[in-house]
Amino acid sequence: MGDWARSLRVDPLPALLASGDEALRHFVRRDLLGVRGESTERLWDLPEPRSTLRKQRDDGSWRHRGTTKHSYPTINSDLPETLKCISLLVERYGFTSRHPAIPRAAEYLFSCQTEEGDFRGILGTQYTPYYQGLIMEMLIRVGHGRDPRIRRGFEWLLWCRQRDGGWMLPVQTDSSRDRTIWSRPPIPFDPALPSSHFATGMVLRAFAVHPQRRRSRVARRAAELLKSRFFQRDGYTARQAPHYWTKFQYPLWWPNLLTALDSLARMDFPREDEDAQRGLRWFVDHQRDDGLWSTGCESGKNPPRERAAAEWVTLAVCRMLKRFHQRSL
Repeated sequence: MGDWARSLRVDPLPALLASGDEALRHFVRRDLLGVRGESTERLWDLPEPRSTLRKQRDDGSWRHRGTTKHSYPTINSDLPETLKCISLLVERYGFTSRHPAIPRAAEYLFSCQTEEGDFRGILGTQYTPYYQGLIMEMLIRVGHGRDPRIRRGFEWLLWCRQRDGGWMLPVQTDSSRDRTIWSRPPIPFDPALPSSHFATGMVLRAFAVHPQRRRSRVARRAAELLKSRFFQRDGYTARQAPHYWTKFQYPLWWPNLLTALDSLARMDFPREDEDAQRGLRWFVDHQRDDGLWSTGCESGKNPPRERAAAEWVTLAVCRMLKRFHQRSL
């Protein structure tokens, strides 16, 4: 067991190395055991990424096959679908900009950026600072950290920040339930309103992966706000209940305790931090006897799929624990 896992009841490595998922075993060896020399690019030819790549369109996007466009023509459902596909390729199969699909997908994401600097279309004409964080996180991770378009994205996030240091979704202040909202002018931000830890957690991920921005006072203040709300109910309706803190998925998507701690670790918060300690203690206390962590989303209807999801979440937990340990050395 590595030094980062000394506080755990069970060594998670045997369960992970016994996985039937070749890609997962590769990342366990590389990221947790420090094995070097194994090519990640060989994963690019596995069945799932090959199937995903076949569906990429000429403009770099992936088509969302739902009915959203028919019901809400101003909503660009291809934007989150493309984000999901590039996240799958990067997070689970180690794709980089060396593969042509990644630059093409990145350019499609950038094509959805407005002159103001935000990425719009997921909620029609309405502002989406929370998705802005996810999109920018991925673009930074595939090599666009110095891109002027990323700088504009950060400037927009600074412009729409709440006075308490976090972010929220203006659309959540609209109680009319009028379907025309997705084509109306965007609801303006009111900086006096309290922020949402749901939105703040997603935005912070863009700051956390950027070499310079993660050290900024803005990022630090947002992180202090986020960690102070661990296990609390959100003030707005999206993923409001406290149990959403402990519902996990991989690739990382919606905010939760794992994504929040991962951001804190990337921002060099020490594991001795009081709030970080509360979060880390939860993972120590809720590790399963087989060494894995549950996703919190199990239904029991597909045990093999749920086991596979738990393995990927466990890899993400272990990476987060290792980051905290390395920060504290």
